[in-house]
Amino acid sequence: MQNKGTHNPPSYREILRARQKNRHFFRNGVVLVALALFGTAAALAVVKPPEAPVTYHTEQRLALPDPFPTPLGHDASTSAAPFVSETRIERGDTLAALLQRLDVHEKGLLPFLTHNEDARSIYKLYPGRTLQAALDIEGNLVWLRYNHTPSAVENGTSVAKWLEVTPDGEGGFVAQELSKMADVQVRVAEGRIESSLFGATDRAGIPDAITLQMADILSSRIDFIRDLRKGDTFRIIYETHSHDGVESGAGRILALEFNNRGKAHEAVWFEHEDGRGSYYDFDGRSVRGAFLRNALKFSRISSTFGKRKHPIHGRWTSHNGVDYAAPTGTPIHATADGVVEFIGNQRGYGKTIILRHQGKYSTLYAHQSRFAKGLRKGARVNQGDLIGYVGATGWATGPHLHYEFRIANKPVDPLSVDLPVASALEGNELDQFKQVAAQYRDQIQLVAQLQEEGMSLASE
Repeated sequence: MQNKGTHNPPSYREILRARQKNRHFFRNGVVLVALALFGTAAALAVVKPPEAPVTYHTEQRLALPDPFPTPLGHDASTSAAPFVSETRIERGDTLAALLQRLDVHEKGLLPFLTHNEDARSIYKLYPGRTLQAALDIEGNLVWLRYNHTPSAVENGTSVAKWLEVTPDGEGGFVAQELSKMADVQVRVAEGRIESSLFGATDRAGIPDAITLQMADILSSRIDFIRDLRKGDTFRIIYETHSHDGVESGAGRILALEFNNRGKAHEAVWFEHEDGRGSYYDFDGRSVRGAFLRNALKFSRISSTFGKRKHPIHGRWTSHNGVDYAAPTGTPIHATADGVVEFIGNQRGYGKTIILRHQGKYSTLYAHQSRFAKGLRKGARVNQGDLIGYVGATGWATGPHLHYEFRIANKPVDPLSVDLPVASALEGNELDQFKQVAAQYRDQIQLVAQLQEEGMSLASE
């Protein structure tokens, strides 16, 4: 009777030895190959009836390709391809624990990684990043890789960077930083708002970095805090980056269409001849307005513009801005290009920044916990630049941003005022843009058709 006891899985050394034996079996074996499998390996001739057909048969010995090719620079007679394993860094992991998971037990490796200046990138272990190890048939280290920067943009090109550690042949190790251009793929996705934007993009498999881009691109058209409604839909075309076949990060949104409250908002990425790029609707009008609707990416409105009972003094006063409740330290962004007119403390406003914009417009950001590093009076800022962080300084009962929009120094409601619009493309640039936009329009219309058909089937 067969023993039904516990069966332990083979170790990596047993796997590698089996692979080495298979190498020699396939290399020295003789294989007869049929015509149906490998093409013209046999010849067939037939004579004319009424005589019995005569068949001429030939056979040829073909060498199969080596299933485990030898790495360049290695002796094929003595070495097998290394066994590569990978582990993902989890919160709380230590370097020793990661090496243990990879079954790496090289003497002196841990002290080398801990103290060598060339290996300093491994001092910081980022959750979600990966470590890979290649071991030979004896279990010795061939190389160790820490993929610390799977996707970074340099001069407009996505680059993957990693630390590679190899034995130096004298009982020590060598560490070096390597990089390679990442592969770029284009993806198409669609979604429907049920409860929140992130909930919809999660269901569609869209990375959070792309979701944040979507909110940023359309921030002058849609207030993603107040305007989203159940049933809103979106279609999106975006880039992803990969390295060695593994997805390493999100790229740029190329085109999107967001239907909010029955109105469609489009955006297409267009790069100008001087290398600058921006988003425009299908008619070539800039999507990014001269002003953003709010200075925080995601928050909630805790107090609107107009008369209110002051939460500290208890009397009815004019509230000249909009309050956005958010945790202390939430980044605050400039809603438009401008110059810092004031930065410092203002009584009830606490830590405050006032930006002067083109023409008669200015904005105020109050109750900050701290300002962006290096920001000073007279400094120029661009729309979307970080200027400070949410706090509760001055007359504040809790952490929030008090935001004011002023025209000729008079506060107006930033949620209802008609904001200035940005410019549109003209001439040759408009002609070039229309060629680019036409391709994305067709793709988005196809996705929209499929989305509507899917929704129709789901409702039946």
